[in-house]
Amino acid sequence: MPTHLENETTLVAEARAGSAAAFTTLVRQYDRNIYRLALNITGHREDAEDVLQEAFLKAYTNLDRFEGNSRFYTWLVRIAVNEALMKLRKRRSGREVSLDEPVEGGDNDSLPREIEAWGDNPEQRFQKSELQDILTGAVNSLPPHFRTVFVLRDVENFSTEETAELLGLSVPAVKSRLLRARLKLRQRLNKYFRRGPSLEDGTSSGNSPSLGNRGSGRG
Repeated sequence: MPTHLENETTLVAEARAGSAAAFTTLVRQYDRNIYRLALNITGHREDAEDVLQEAFLKAYTNLDRFEGNSRFYTWLVRIAVNEALMKLRKRRSGREVSLDEPVEGGDNDSLPREIEAWGDNPEQRFQKSELQDILTGAVNSLPPHFRTVFVLRDVENFSTEETAELLGLSVPAVKSRLLRARLKLRQRLNKYFRRGPSLEDGTSSGNSPSLGNRGSGRG
């Protein structure tokens, strides 16, 4: 039985040979992951839908440029991230959003890993819903260069090296921005958590209650 990666490779080869059905299968396989990624970066459903469509359109029209040096999904994520950042640029009225923006300091804590255990009573359900809204708002408030790294590492569970490759950054730059993103989030969310883990890279669970994390996309 073919593995997920083997199946992806076959579908990409068929799509490059002109099979619209094969590409449609790839769309169905990854559209939820790409939409979630776009939503977490842009913070707007309409923008996320636009990013989803543009990412797959660009992937389809540029299939001949895909050399297979990385996973098709990784290549697709890179396209989607670029499209999402373009959306942010437009929304900020011409203020360019760049992953090379200087990183400011002044943070002093980490994003905690464990969330309070939620019960099933109405009050706790309301609190959980409220926390989800707060967490989503906190992530959306991050500067784009922090938010994108945080989403790829802690929500989508890409490794530090993969994130660096996707964004064209060095590994130290990814680690620095991830740490600062966690610090900024902790400052806003501290009272909703019991305790925080080590500041070392990779200690976050990546299971934000409202943001989700990728499932089948990685294969």
